[in-house]
Amino acid sequence: MFLLYGGLFFVLLSRFVFIQVTGTAEGEVLASKADDKYGRVQEIPANRGNIVDRNGEVIAEDTLSYKMIAITRAEVSGNSKVPRHVVDPEDTARILAEYIDMSEQEILEILNKGIEKDKYQVEFGKAGRDISHKKMLEIKSLELPGIQFSQDLKRLYPNGTFASHLIGFALKEENKDGEAIAVGKMGLEYIYDKKLTGVPGKVEYHSDTKGFLLPNASKMVTEAQDGYDIHLTLDKTIENFLEDAMNKAEEKYNPEKMTAIVANAKTGEILAMAQRPTFEPNTREGLSTNWLNEAIEQTIEPGSTMKIFTLASAIEEGVWNPNDQFKSGTYKVYDRKIRDHNDGVGWGTISYLEGFQRSSNVSMAFLLNKIGDETFIEYIRRFGFGEPTGIDLPNEASGIVNDRYPINIYTTTYGQGVTVTPIQLIQGMTAIANEGTMLQPFVIDKIVNPNTGEVVDDNEPVEKKSPISASTANQVKEVLASTVTSDHGTAQRFKLNGYTSAGKTGTAQIPKGDGSYFWGRQLFLYSFLGMAPVEDPQLIVYVAVQKPKIKATEVGSQPVSEIFNSVTENSLKYLNIEPENLELSKPIKMPDLIGKNVLDSQMALETQGLKTVIIGQLDQVLEQYPKAGTSVISQGTAFIKGSGEIVLPNFAGWSKRNLMIYKSLSGLPIEIIGDGFVSKQSLTAGSVVTSDSPIVVQLSSPKEIAENSVVEEELEELPQD
Repeated sequence: MFLLYGGLFFVLLSRFVFIQVTGTAEGEVLASKADDKYGRVQEIPANRGNIVDRNGEVIAEDTLSYKMIAITRAEVSGNSKVPRHVVDPEDTARILAEYIDMSEQEILEILNKGIEKDKYQVEFGKAGRDISHKKMLEIKSLELPGIQFSQDLKRLYPNGTFASHLIGFALKEENKDGEAIAVGKMGLEYIYDKKLTGVPGKVEYHSDTKGFLLPNASKMVTEAQDGYDIHLTLDKTIENFLEDAMNKAEEKYNPEKMTAIVANAKTGEILAMAQRPTFEPNTREGLSTNWLNEAIEQTIEPGSTMKIFTLASAIEEGVWNPNDQFKSGTYKVYDRKIRDHNDGVGWGTISYLEGFQRSSNVSMAFLLNKIGDETFIEYIRRFGFGEPTGIDLPNEASGIVNDRYPINIYTTTYGQGVTVTPIQLIQGMTAIANEGTMLQPFVIDKIVNPNTGEVVDDNEPVEKKSPISASTANQVKEVLASTVTSDHGTAQRFKLNGYTSAGKTGTAQIPKGDGSYFWGRQLFLYSFLGMAPVEDPQLIVYVAVQKPKIKATEVGSQPVSEIFNSVTENSLKYLNIEPENLELSKPIKMPDLIGKNVLDSQMALETQGLKTVIIGQLDQVLEQYPKAGTSVISQGTAFIKGSGEIVLPNFAGWSKRNLMIYKSLSGLPIEIIGDGFVSKQSLTAGSVVTSDSPIVVQLSSPKEIAENSVVEEELEELPQD
């Protein structure tokens, strides 16, 4: 017996030693088997990067939603009185079908498959994701056994229809591991999908079969890395001005298409971009078969807006004499006739200046003879037509400069037979606005790693080779201004309230595709390419409206002018461009103030005619806005940051843009409510504030502010008790 039990003990001990040393049993690694049984990995979702405007206002972001799951393994309930798994698949499927976009039969199949394969849990695909907080609470209140929710992320576009063809959208898709992640499908969401997509983290730990953490079990955490944030040059307020104006024009004139761009004349930054038809990115409602960003990817025949660049070529070549005269009406090129837009009747013998103001096609033909065919085409290419601008967006169209036959060159002078993109027109116009310096358009300001704050890509304005001299650009600007102010001008409708404007109207025939063109007042492409204010252009605006349903008493430029005037006036006010005394205003180059005395810097700026806002009045300048070297119009606002306590200014009348600049420089937690201009502030001007001070600022539209002022005046006139 001793030998028998001793032998068994020896065998058992040997087995223990073998397992201890090798870590295996029956050919299986025990540590791996334990990990399989007790090891748990919980994913930490990574946020997709935000897309924000130039002031940090959110355009696209991840927001909290919920994902529904069903526990299908019976062991999870154990001896619990309350079941933790799906007990009745049929009843569960019947009830859930009323709350999610999936049939009762489809839900039942998923549940039964999970039970048959002894899966711990099952999910319900797209129908079980992106569930709102309200719906999650409704389903939870049903107390269905085994139905649980986990927090999830949903892509949200809080502004709704907002530069939709530029921003695009992202949708959840299942990857090869069955995980649902947001994937960019269109626009910037698609173009920068890799940069926007984050890397999920994870928590590794050991638990029992019911999911409870085992005693003394440690957790290993790998932090999630969020996707990069894309900072755009777009300005949310200006984009909203544009979207609102286009909505009104669409409702009133029901055009086939519309395209519009607002650009910073000094830098080439795109401040707003929109088109119609458009769509709601949260639901994709309204998304047609056209997924193209038409400002970049679609070419058009520009019509008479092209005359701007023909005029610039003539002035640069020294062959433009505004007082010389020509016979308007028709011009013959071999067997073809060029006609003025009044059925070739013309206006008799008129000056070239009047011809431009009246948008005479014949005047362009005579100018071409003076410039020369080859020279003219060379200028058109200098302005960037016929090749991509290089904007930081893919699939940019080049357009075609058709110089095969003499008639093609003649028609190019007034924008027919040549194709361009709206963004090329914007780029060419920067040379006119900036004394010959042409700027490449761009929409990405910077790309930032939100985990570290590192700027991984920082864009700056790019100057291209100047196509014309400063003298030529200034002369073109004067002529363009006369199309608005002259009694003969075709752009009289584009006169602004309080600001000067300059530009050129366009009426282009639309090709049918068979070599012929549509004809009729409601079948043209009407457009305007303009800038404001003339003395020191801040904005370049292009608007095109295709086939509007205009009345017999209306002209084609009517819907175009309504968009241009509204957007340009509101944007200039928002940017604090003062309308009064602009003729006397000269741009001021912002000096480098960093390291200089705060009060001395303030005095120097105000001597030059700038308004100043001081943030901390002690010692040397730590930060300034605008940056050194930036051109600022007289009466503009400059911000200086020093040290010491911060005294709250009177925000009344401030634009949202200036408020965002102040908030960024000061670091104060200012809560901004509404859009437009400041109408109320929670703390009195002159209060000393810190990062703990609760500051709320209310913004209102100019109309609301004016109405409130009238009400207050009327109340003051009432007899007091």
